[in-house]
Amino acid sequence: MKLFKKISAVALSMIMLISVTACNSSHSDSNNKNTTENTTSAFEIMSYFNEIGVSYPLTVTDQAGRTVTFDKAPEKIASSYYISTSLLIALGLTDKLVGIEAKANTRNIYKLAAPSAVNLPNMGTAKEFNTEACVAAAPDVVFLPMKLKKAADTLDELGIKAVVVNPEDQSLLKECITLAGKITNTYGRATALNNSIDTFLTSTKNDVADEKAPSVYLAGNSSVLSTAGSHMYQDTLLTNAGGKNVASELTDTYWANVSYEQILTWNPEYIIIAADASYSVDDVLNDANLANCTAIKNKNVVKLPNDTEAWDSPVPGSFLGSIYIAHILHPDKITKDFYESCVTEFYKNFYGFTPSK
Repeated sequence: MKLFKKISAVALSMIMLISVTACNSSHSDSNNKNTTENTTSAFEIMSYFNEIGVSYPLTVTDQAGRTVTFDKAPEKIASSYYISTSLLIALGLTDKLVGIEAKANTRNIYKLAAPSAVNLPNMGTAKEFNTEACVAAAPDVVFLPMKLKKAADTLDELGIKAVVVNPEDQSLLKECITLAGKITNTYGRATALNNSIDTFLTSTKNDVADEKAPSVYLAGNSSVLSTAGSHMYQDTLLTNAGGKNVASELTDTYWANVSYEQILTWNPEYIIIAADASYSVDDVLNDANLANCTAIKNKNVVKLPNDTEAWDSPVPGSFLGSIYIAHILHPDKITKDFYESCVTEFYKNFYGFTPSK
């Protein structure tokens, strides 16, 4: 998996340009054909890991605006947030992890890409950080979500460097990847990861740009009456796919509860169910309260895949969720074969395993 090639920034830019062009031609031409040659060219961007050294001491500003200085690259890393944990694995840092968030054994991505991480010390949850376990693990750096900013300040007082991340939209996710790459001296791999995400999102958005954006309701994990507004990453997921989030008027920074009447007023053309939802597509289709909704009448209800990880959260692979939704909304532009190829190549190159189809 670790294919390191020294290439200049100019060369990398050229590869990206060629990849986008090839990608567009491979899955959205007028005849809807996927040629092996063009698909291969499109995915080459995922295998170029440019070696870019980081100079220390290094001072960074985390996504909570906190300044942190590192005298050298950390050798022992902890994460209390599944998004930063997934990112650290993508950056090839599994062997440096000394602790991760609670309930790690429920996440397929760890079992597939980093099975040894499942049994690491429990650093707590997004609601309650396990300071005692963290001190015992003695990490050189801890990655925390914004909800645990106070815990980061406490760790600072204990002499443990803490970095807060908050990847709540595509731009912030890119910033988060770059930040982690610099801190851990994996900046080249982080750049390759960002370039891959940018390349395929740009290609997908270009392919559906001239299409009508269907209205979409994204139902949350806990209930079909839970949804994401414009200030959540899930809104980005839909817009990148060429869809229109009917709940974009909501400005909540977490899942918002709505009524059946509100959903019927929005009358979405599609209902997308969150990957880890506790209910099924059939539950929604058979919900009498939604019988008059256009999405129900047309049976346009799907659940996001969760075989590897939940793409409706801002993990590095979340762009695959946009490609999947784009395939659902615009099947003539984004084919199933292309979507499946994206999934296979991404996890093969950045996580070291080939997902089952």
